[in-house]
Formats: sequence, C-alpha cells, structure tokens
Amino acid sequence: MCLGIPMQIIAIDGHRARCQTGGVEREVSLFLLQDGAIEPGDYVLVHVGYAIQKIDRAYARDVLDLVGTLLKDETRPHA
Repeated sequence: MCLGIPMQIIAIDGHRARCQTGGVEREVSLFLLQDGAIEPGDYVLVHVGYAIQKIDRAYARDVLDLVGTLLKDETRPHA
C-alpha cells in the first residue's frame, strides 16, 4: 500500500521544493513533475520524498481532514 500526503510548496530551488503540512516542513523532489508548472503556494501529493502529482487546495484539505480523523481513531482502544 502506498501513502501520499498533501503538502504545500513554500519555496522552490531547481528540482527541489520546501514543502509543509501540519507544521512539518520537508525537502521534496520535483523531479517527477518536470513537465508541469509548479509554483510556491501549490499543493502536491508527496510519496517517499517525491512530489508525484499536483493537486488542488480543496482536495488537499479533504485528504488532510480524513488523515486527521483516522489518526484520532487510532488513539482509541480497539475492541
């Protein structure tokens, strides 16, 4: 199973981007998105350090809300 996390680009330097989500910042490779126009402020789906897809803000928010809900459920005791 693969897990991609939505992150917002805050800075770009060549094929590297500084991205953030939930107060966490990471350096991410933009190598797989060379054909698209990517700018600071855009949202990307990040998997193992690579931006694999540009996504819109609404989709990013929906996914992050779902991940937050799942993480809250993990803190509850399992039956």
